[in-house]
Amino acid sequence: MQRALAQIKQSVLELGTLVEESLYAAMKAVQDRDAELAIRVIEDDTLIDEREVDIEESCLQFLALYQPVAADLRFIVAVLKINNDLERVGDLSVNIAERAAFLARERAPRMVFDFQQMAQSAQRMLRSSLDALVKGDVVQAWEVCVADDEVDSLNREMYINVQRAILKNPDDLEALIHMLSISRHLERVADLASNVGEEVIYMVEGKIVRHKSEEYRSYRVAQGAED
Repeated sequence: MQRALAQIKQSVLELGTLVEESLYAAMKAVQDRDAELAIRVIEDDTLIDEREVDIEESCLQFLALYQPVAADLRFIVAVLKINNDLERVGDLSVNIAERAAFLARERAPRMVFDFQQMAQSAQRMLRSSLDALVKGDVVQAWEVCVADDEVDSLNREMYINVQRAILKNPDDLEALIHMLSISRHLERVADLASNVGEEVIYMVEGKIVRHKSEEYRSYRVAQGAED
């Protein structure tokens, strides 16, 4: 039983690595205006989809064979949700790559936007959520949830900047809309990383914390984490 659990956990982490690589490559394709790299991201999504299905089947088989309870049951339930969230991040990476492929073929808009901070924040959240899963670290999982506010703020800034750019350079409308879509996809990646953090908290504590990130401060106080 424990060997089967360890294998499922390892499979999820391997999927997480594939998803991280896909997101990184998609954003590199945007930055470098690299259509070939964007196409590779799109083509490689099939592997992520296959891994997601394999993990789900393994979890369902585990439930049927072992009928787990308590912590083991919470782990399987959390993995089923995390598995789905990671596959959706893979889909968002494909969406970003599709925008990158379009932008690579078109004249660069006269107002160029830097996605670096937003991309790094979303990627850091995703990586940290998977680290929290590995370590069963509730504090780190909470920190991922709270970090979502930063990416939301950056997305709002991008929306305002694109609005202004459209007014100044209406000929660049199509390219600017694609850039806004990239921003929205990154914001959604951050949301899904936050979901993973929430599932880690559920897995460790049996506590459902969706829509309750305001509890973070009181949690840290209770743990003696504040100065």
